[in-house]
Order: sequence, then structure tokens, then C-alpha cells
Amino acid sequence: MLSKALLTINTIKYLRFIQIFNRVKRRLIKFSPDLSGSSLIILPKNKPCLFIESQEKMLNDNEFKFLNVISSVQKKEDWNSNKHEKLWLYNLHYFDDLNSINSHKRLNWHKSLIQNWIDNNPPGFGNGWEAYPSSLRIVNWIKWILSGNNFEKEWLDSLTIQLRYLSINLEKHLLGNHLFSNGKALLFGGLIFQGNEANAWYKVGLNILENELPEQVLKDGGNFELSPMYHGIFLEDLLDIVNIHQSYNIRLPSKVNSSILNMIDWLKTMIHPDGNISFFNDATYGVSPPLADLVNYALVLNIELKTEAIQNLTYLKSSGYARVEKNDFISIIDLANIGPDYLPGHGHADALSFELSIFSKRVIVNSGISTYEIGKDRHYQRGTSSHSTITIDEENSSEVWGGFRVARRARVKNILMNQGSLIRISACHDGYHRLKGKPSHCREWLFYEKTIEIIDSISGFGNHKIKSVLPIHPDVLVIKIDHNYVELEVNGNKINVEFEGIGELNVVPSNYYPGFGEAIMNKQLIYSYNGEVPFKLKTRISW
Repeated sequence: MLSKALLTINTIKYLRFIQIFNRVKRRLIKFSPDLSGSSLIILPKNKPCLFIESQEKMLNDNEFKFLNVISSVQKKEDWNSNKHEKLWLYNLHYFDDLNSINSHKRLNWHKSLIQNWIDNNPPGFGNGWEAYPSSLRIVNWIKWILSGNNFEKEWLDSLTIQLRYLSINLEKHLLGNHLFSNGKALLFGGLIFQGNEANAWYKVGLNILENELPEQVLKDGGNFELSPMYHGIFLEDLLDIVNIHQSYNIRLPSKVNSSILNMIDWLKTMIHPDGNISFFNDATYGVSPPLADLVNYALVLNIELKTEAIQNLTYLKSSGYARVEKNDFISIIDLANIGPDYLPGHGHADALSFELSIFSKRVIVNSGISTYEIGKDRHYQRGTSSHSTITIDEENSSEVWGGFRVARRARVKNILMNQGSLIRISACHDGYHRLKGKPSHCREWLFYEKTIEIIDSISGFGNHKIKSVLPIHPDVLVIKIDHNYVELEVNGNKINVEFEGIGELNVVPSNYYPGFGEAIMNKQLIYSYNGEVPFKLKTRISW
């Protein structure tokens, strides 16, 4: 109980007053939905550009596939069934399939689904009326209307009630991407409906946009939650907002377009040669649109993108990531703190981790995520041992706990970079100072043409159990193990990994999580040392 209390105290102390105030307010005050009818809608003179289409989610008129789990909705209780995890139910209430690939072929299913939702989800009750799924559903319903589908009067009444309820139920206790999604929904609703009420929604949505944009988009273009996946979601939100405003011939603040340009450049830096995102913090495939789709969307909206020459070294200073790119490899390095202090829920204990692609194939990876449910899987996936970095005494570099909480956090410091024929990057973090002997972890990367050296230095006092963890992509084969040496093969090419130290090398089975509900067997190279610090380890990767 004392340990839990300390975790709670060390978590709450980072929250903003507005978050604490609104958490208390939500417990004490329950708002009732206003069930009065809707006003008329205004369709734009210019039909919006095609929104990015998601993957199909409906398998038949009552069967769905979310998070790689298939289930059906056959009765009222299924909309809030406790047999599914919360995120699966959220996806059910999003209505993404309305605007997915080949959605026109499922028009009758969609009409029935909208009516089913209205009939079985009374205002203010259940998962579907929580602010975040409400926000995504409102946007999807409006996109569906703007795509030329007829919306019945009862459906418009429901949409109005949802917007009205959302406007008094904003997620100010969470802030971040949740509040921004609330604002996006109010912007959409304020544009499509007529009248003073709609105008008020629009003003609230615009205020959220103007306040959150400089807060959530850093100077280097990164989204402040430092997750490539959530970055892509936020970028799509901005493009959608531009799209609907262009349709209604309404000008947006100029900083919206400049933010889009910077966010696209940031995402390009965080992409592997396979065109997909790196797995830092809560990031996995199948949630945010691919970079290529986002770039094409921006071009269709006549947003003129910047063209820049490829750099051997790119440092995203505000975010804390670096990218090194040469002929045969790219490496993406995490020099960041865990995220915004008041909103680290999607952060991982991954300080000084890195990902590496060689010959256009991923080799060293972070392990990804497969669930948001509180439990051992979620805890492990956020923990240090599922990332390509150093663990000390089996502890996490930042105290991740619960599903989305963080107590004491690692701070990255002493960041240095030198670029020439040899690229050198180094940094330290203090995440293990809470342990006896106050150990520190410093890591240095040396990038040659066909060799990378990683030098880990552990300082402090006393005996400690040190582990260097290198998760290997599932497509990489372990060909040979000899003492402190491993030979890998990827796509027919040989890669050598050699450890110089006084520890012991083991190749252990593990899992890689490339999507929600997915786990693929892979291997981790783990080099272990148990003894006194200071301790130094050199890892050489060559091909």
C-alpha cells in the first residue's frame, strides 16, 4: 500500500491544476443531455476532397473486426459488453467503417448500424457517450453526410444531441489528443449546422484549435506526446480540418498550414525504409494513416510541401529524436524525455533506445504495443526490457504503472553530436538514480560506413544487475552464436553483432507487437552483467 501511495503521489504531482479540478468536477457534477431537436444543416457549395479511407471494419451487417478481434453486435447489451476490452468497444462506437475502403458497398449496413446505435444507446449512457468516442463518431457521421449520403431527421436529432452533450463534457481532465479531438468534432458540427448553437460549438472548437496547436505541435514539428502513431493521428485531424474549411470557404489561422508542413517533415524523419513508423512510445501499425497517404492528402488539399535534401544526421531537438542515414542503414535514436509532464500516458520507459534498419530491412527494434488494458502485457510493453536499451536491477528507467500512468521519470541530459566522416551521438539519463547507489546510464553511438559501435557506461556505486537488451525483428534470423558474438541474416545479407565486456550473452525468445491484438515471436539479444559499477559495454554491429 505504501508503494502504491508513493506511485500515486509521484504521478499526481506532475498534473496541471485544470486536470485535477476537472477530475473532481466530473465526479461531483453529472450533466444531463439536452434532448431538444436539431436545426437545419448547411451543405457546402464545394464537396470536400476525399478523406483518407480506413481499412474495412464490418464483415457483415452485425459483425466487426477491431484490434484483430472479431465479434458481433446482436442485442443492446453488446454495445457495452464486458467481454471486450475498453478499446475494442471504443472502436465499435467510432463508426470508422462509414468512411472506409469500398464503404459504398456497405451502405445498407451503415444505415442499419446508425439506427441500431440510436435505438440502443440512450443519451448519456455507456461507452458511446464518453467524450472521445463521441468526438470520433460525430466526425465520421458528418464525413458520411458530406460524402453525399442522406441523413434522416431522427439521425440529425441524435447528432445534435451528441454535439450538445460533448460541448459540456470536454475532456479537460485529460487534455492532449482527447481535448483536440473534442475540438475537431465541435468544428465539424459548427460548420454543418445552422444557428446560434452551432456557432457556439464552432467558437469553442476554434478556441481549442488555437490554444492546443502551439501546445501540441513542437518547434521541430513533432506532436508533444512523442509517439509517431499519435503524431499521424493528429496530422490527419489537421488535414481533415483544412478539408472541411476549404469546402465551406472559411479561412483558418495560417499556423495550421505551417504546422502541417512541419509535422510531415517530422514524420518523414521517424519513418523506416519500409515506409512505416518507428515504435517509440505507444506506436504500432494499423491505427494512424501511412505517411504516403498523409502526403497525398496534403497535396490534394493544395498544401505545397517543402523539399529538402536527405541529411546524414537529422536532430529533432524539441522532440528529442535523432536520425542517422547512410547508404546501407538508417537509425532512429531516442534522446527524449518520456513526454509532457502532465500527460505521459502514452510514454514508455525507453530512454536511449534506438531502432536500426540495414539493407532497407528492420533489424533492431522496439517491441511495439498490442493492448491498452491494464495488466502484465501492457506493463511489459511500456517497460524498459521491451526496448533496445539498458535495464538496471530489473527496473524500468521511468516508473510506468497502471495503463497510462508514470511516477518518477528519466531525464535525458548531456546530449552531444558531432558530424563528419564519423557521426557521434551521446547522452545520459538519470532514471535509475532512485536505486541504491544512484546508477546513471550513458550511451554513445559511433556511426561508420558499415559499422556501428554502441558504448554503454554505467556509473554509480555498489553491485547492480545490468542488462543490454536488443530486440530483433521477427524477419531477422539468428544464424550463429559464439560466446559474445552473434551472426544474423536479413534478406540474404549477413550482419555481425559483437559484445565487448565481462558479462554473458544470451539469445532469448520474445514477442514483437506490430498491431493491437497481435504478437509475433522474435528474439532478443541480452547481454547480462552482475557486479560492481562502474561498468562499460561496447556493442559492435557490422555488415
